[in-house]
Amino acid sequence: MGRARDLLLGLLLSAAVATVAQAGEPVDLELVLAGDASGSIDADELQLQRQGYADAITDPRVLDVICEGAHGAVAVAYIEWAGSFSTDLVVDWQVIRDAGSAQAFADALLHAPRRAQGFNSIGAGVVLATRLIQTNNYEGTRRVIDVSGDGPDVGAPKVDVARDAAVAAGITINAVAIDSHDESAFSNGIPLATHFANHVIGGPGAFVTEADGLSSFRETLLAKLVREISGAPAPGPRLASRPKPLSWPPG
Repeated sequence: MGRARDLLLGLLLSAAVATVAQAGEPVDLELVLAGDASGSIDADELQLQRQGYADAITDPRVLDVICEGAHGAVAVAYIEWAGSFSTDLVVDWQVIRDAGSAQAFADALLHAPRRAQGFNSIGAGVVLATRLIQTNNYEGTRRVIDVSGDGPDVGAPKVDVARDAAVAAGITINAVAIDSHDESAFSNGIPLATHFANHVIGGPGAFVTEADGLSSFRETLLAKLVREISGAPAPGPRLASRPKPLSWPPG
């Protein structure tokens, strides 16, 4: 009897310890940036995409909305997705709260090697991003996956299934559709942004923005990050129009 009681107490204590261990550092947002590293993205384009993220995350407008949050901090990780069995955690979780921490994240991103290869399995990228959010050491007020890509989902798991699992876990998925003006950017004749709106994004206030190729990717992403980090996106269409360049200082 005493042994059974001790075992029960041990189990209860283990559960309590596990609960405490899961209570992570509070942040305003847990954000996974998910970049396209599929075969349609060559080495120069991959670097342009990473540079766009690095420039956006270090921009004063993004840092301002981070500082305005209740905790003044966001936890960010960067992954790349390609084939169904080729996804990569490029930059592990880092807390961004000021210019120095943002620059450290950007430097790590720009100097990381390319490891993901293959077709457009956006679903595989969403699966990895969801797992990273569910197993990190942060407690975000909100949790978001930010997908960018220039082609429709191809491969397994289907992105619809991965999206539904992420949304069920309390995660919102937003997306940037990079318009390459190429046949591969269409899915059964449907424009890429519409494909993303129908199959990729999900959760409260989820939305898609469009970049006119990688040349406008930075400004599109910058406006998107400001909208995401500042709070729940304002009510509006799931398929947003191309954002106008942000002015600075705001006027």
